[in-house]
Amino acid sequence: MGSVRAKAAAGATAVVALALIAAGTAVLLVLSSKLQNQAGLQAEIAAREVAAQIATGTPYAELDLPDGEDHPVVVAGEDGRVLAVGEDVRAVDGKPVGGAKRGAKGAGQGAPGDDEDDDRSGLEPGEVDDDAVHRDGTADVDGKVADYRFAVVEAKDTRGGTATVRAGAALAPEQEAVGSVRTAMLIGLPLLCVVVAGVTWLVTRRALRPVEGIRGEMAAITASTDLSRRVPVPSSQDEVGRLARTTNETLAALESSVERQRRFVADASHELRSPIASLRTQLEVGVAHPELLDVPGAVEDTVRLQRLAADLLLLARLDAGERPADARVDLAAMVREESSQRVADRIPAHVGELAGAEVTGSRGQLARVLGNLLDNAQRHAVGSVRVAVVREGEWVVLRVEDDGPGVPEDERERIFERFVRLDDARARDDGGAGLGLAIARDVAVRHGGSLGVRTGSVFELRLPVAG
Repeated sequence: MGSVRAKAAAGATAVVALALIAAGTAVLLVLSSKLQNQAGLQAEIAAREVAAQIATGTPYAELDLPDGEDHPVVVAGEDGRVLAVGEDVRAVDGKPVGGAKRGAKGAGQGAPGDDEDDDRSGLEPGEVDDDAVHRDGTADVDGKVADYRFAVVEAKDTRGGTATVRAGAALAPEQEAVGSVRTAMLIGLPLLCVVVAGVTWLVTRRALRPVEGIRGEMAAITASTDLSRRVPVPSSQDEVGRLARTTNETLAALESSVERQRRFVADASHELRSPIASLRTQLEVGVAHPELLDVPGAVEDTVRLQRLAADLLLLARLDAGERPADARVDLAAMVREESSQRVADRIPAHVGELAGAEVTGSRGQLARVLGNLLDNAQRHAVGSVRVAVVREGEWVVLRVEDDGPGVPEDERERIFERFVRLDDARARDDGGAGLGLAIARDVAVRHGGSLGVRTGSVFELRLPVAG
């Protein structure tokens, strides 16, 4: 039972078996009830025919009773004495009824009716009771005991005597019919279950064949670590087809992520190598010639190395899915505070419109975005850097603008890639490692917003207003 096919076949077979058993039981019960009711109706008809003869004054010895084997009849008086009995009827429910026979003189005409003071039936002379009582029992007809459905009807003869007519209808046809249906069900149910199990097995195998292909290809990809491979996509538009397409999309995203991670590691190694080598060289020179040690240069390289390590650590946390804090941040207040602390900038930032609006997120990360945008503007500005915060509907927009040459239109997306510097001729010390804008965009996206270049030298950070 380890495979899906086996489980599906077993489950479908169990459900069908339970449904058939329930339906078969219901059919048998309904069929048995219908046939019993039909037998009871036949017995009641026979009993009323005899009761009608009694009510019209026919002597008990001359009653026209039906055949005993089909409808055994026993007529009894109020004192329980048998007044008439059908042909060949010997006993009913195990009690002998041979005290009076059909046409015998012992069955007098109206003898039971002499005691009119003991009338408890409520019937008038010549009437037949409208109500009949039905019950199951047995009858011995000519030495053969069988099951019958009996109907009991009371009648009062013309002299006021009350007689109880008990007539039966054979239950053998009902029993035979129910038995035949039961046998057919017992034979058909296992066969039908086998058919259902086989069909389910075949259909499930065909339906799961693409899944097995997907599993095999995924196993091969795992073994080969070749993320460029893709699983086969079936032509059907069902769940399996959607699973294959989603799997390929996941593989594509995973391949892109792994490739991005490889480039990131390679670029990080390259960027770290330069300040570490420079710092080592200066320290080695200082050990050999203390008078030649460039302490400011060593400190500067150490600061660059520290900043680069901090940037790489933040990117690693962002890539790991770290969610920003759920705090309210006033962008206008943050801009005023951060701008006032940048007293050593080459070109002081001019603070323009500051619309009061709060966003939800991490103040530290948003301040890092603002700082990276201002650093970028400082590197490219000629003589002016401007920053403003405006409200546009449900968005808060932070704009940083400089009067530099701007970003070419075909490069406005590439500059947000990691370790990308457009000015290759710029000195590494001045141009940075190319991580600032990449970090800024990652932070913006994780805060539910966006970061882009509206025009050549205007950067816009758009964040949703705090709810």
